[in-house]
Amino acid sequence: MTDQDPENPGGGRKPKFGLGTRILVGMILGATVGAVFGQQATVLEPLGDLFIRLLMMAAIPLVFFNLLAGLTALTDLRTFGRLSVKIVSYYLVTTATALILGLTAMHLVRPGVGMTLTGEVDEAIGAVPAVTDLLIQLVPTNIFHAFAEGNVAQLVVVAVFLGIATLFLPTEPRDLLRRGYTALAELFRKVVDGILWVAPLGIGALMAVTVGRYGAELFGPMARFLLGVWGTQLLMMGAYMVLLVLLTDRRPWSFLKGTGPLWATTVATTSSLASLSVALEMAEKIKLPRSIYSFTLPLGAQINKDGTAIMLSAVLVFTAQAAGVEFTLIQMTTILLVGLLLSEGSGGIPGGGLVIALIFVQAFNLPLEIAVIVGGIYRLVDMGNTTINVMGDMVGTAIVSHSETRNLPRDQTV
Repeated sequence: MTDQDPENPGGGRKPKFGLGTRILVGMILGATVGAVFGQQATVLEPLGDLFIRLLMMAAIPLVFFNLLAGLTALTDLRTFGRLSVKIVSYYLVTTATALILGLTAMHLVRPGVGMTLTGEVDEAIGAVPAVTDLLIQLVPTNIFHAFAEGNVAQLVVVAVFLGIATLFLPTEPRDLLRRGYTALAELFRKVVDGILWVAPLGIGALMAVTVGRYGAELFGPMARFLLGVWGTQLLMMGAYMVLLVLLTDRRPWSFLKGTGPLWATTVATTSSLASLSVALEMAEKIKLPRSIYSFTLPLGAQINKDGTAIMLSAVLVFTAQAAGVEFTLIQMTTILLVGLLLSEGSGGIPGGGLVIALIFVQAFNLPLEIAVIVGGIYRLVDMGNTTINVMGDMVGTAIVSHSETRNLPRDQTV
């Protein structure tokens, strides 16, 4: 395998400024345009939407073939089972931690106290999904339909089945398929390289639209809620960095700097799925083993939603405070369990978490009005949500990779 430099996809002389620097400049220029022109900056929205669509176009096949290439590089199924137990345990623990932090922070900040409800919104949002339904929906009835819909969870299941089946084939067809999976994964990495070349422009446009449309809300009545959510997200980021120091040989600054373009993408696109192709690219760049990150990152994009968990607990407590409702210890335990279920099953698309938040509020018979109000500034919340979601995936992958160093072939170690 030859490493492709995402900062120089065409080869030749390297640009004077790295990709991370150029994206940062694009974000600053975009935010400045949004602040100066306000709502008029939304004229750039099609440019930003095009960038998101390009990333999502590349994400689905890249995830599928990267996962197949990684699985077929494993020496035995016991390794796959061990990886699964480690990463799923990590995801469950961090999501529960995020929910607890969100509930605690909102009780301390108390953003809902003093809010006046003008009437209950009677719109039917949905019901809390059953665990059995979530499990059944993981298995597609039509593989091509799963591709067409971009259903990452179902594609992960399909890839796992195909990868395991490949390992049981005779040597010659197994090696042929393994080389084919690897070649296709490389092909779509090249596609992502090309898309990242125009990332400063796309991300700059998205930042201009966000600041132009929502900038005034930073100083409005929702400011305390936003500060509470953002503060909790920073605490969760700090928890990740502590885990990184304790459980790996990596250091926070070098880790964040090495994956810088990913955080710019999560902030700008507010989509875990659109950011997934960049996450895979950054994992390769910081030399995480493909056999691990090709499995843990797509899985995390679907089931690990620590940022969404923070948002769910924040919206619920915000609504309860505005309605004058106090939760008992037993109710809080129920909140944690339902929050875990909903956050793990939420989609990785922009705005998907808001629908889950409305279901969460409705599940506890609270008025939907406050949750709907949050919808007006949801993009500001979702910028941090997506960043925390993806950061949790990357840190978990680094931790599992470090723990597996002795078990991986020499050319796949961190």
